Amino acid sequence: MAMLRRYLVAGLLVWLPLVATFLVARLLASWMDHSLLLIPEAYRPQNLLGFDIPGLGIVLSLLIVFFTGLVAANLVGRRILGLWERILSRIPLVRSVYSAVKQLAETMFADNGRSFRKVVLVEFPRRGLWTLGFLTGSDVGEAQRMTGRDVLNVYVPTTPNPTGGYFVMVPRADVRELTISVDDGLKMLLSMGAVVPDAPSQLPSEQPGSALARARGGA
Repeated sequence: MAMLRRYLVAGLLVWLPLVATFLVARLLASWMDHSLLLIPEAYRPQNLLGFDIPGLGIVLSLLIVFFTGLVAANLVGRRILGLWERILSRIPLVRSVYSAVKQLAETMFADNGRSFRKVVLVEFPRRGLWTLGFLTGSDVGEAQRMTGRDVLNVYVPTTPNPTGGYFVMVPRADVRELTISVDDGLKMLLSMGAVVPDAPSQLPSEQPGSALARARGGA
């Protein structure tokens, strides 16, 4: 029985990651294949070739994104985009959603953006309980002025589904910066703590420039 169990576990360790990766990849490919609907029905690959080519939508989606960026980067494209944004800004509900998503995308994908670049520890949902979070911003806003404290914007995802979570503003002195990468942080969240990255030889709280080190220096 012990040998049987060992072989079953070994087999699961091989197949589970493969199946999960395949299902996620197939789901993404299925979503991107919807871009083929933009092609007139008579010219779609399945009608021209007589059979469907899985994943062809990925190539088309990437081409659409690339050429959209190519157009938006020149002067004419920027004027068209500006006109389009002015039209959207006049629609009450649409302008709020579009503006928020646009600012989020610009923050995340900008070369100098700092959102979701650091994994932190915060006491949540109460003192004495620690959880992983992702630093999303440190800009001074009305919340900073109203609280009178230097707070950081932190996104605390739920586990094992990190697409949902909580946005909390935590005093800088109460944030512990970790040296692990965002990928390692996501692995730890998705595994519910079963996968723990190796600890560095020097604690992040002892490293120069960390939030705790700055707090101690100010004290």
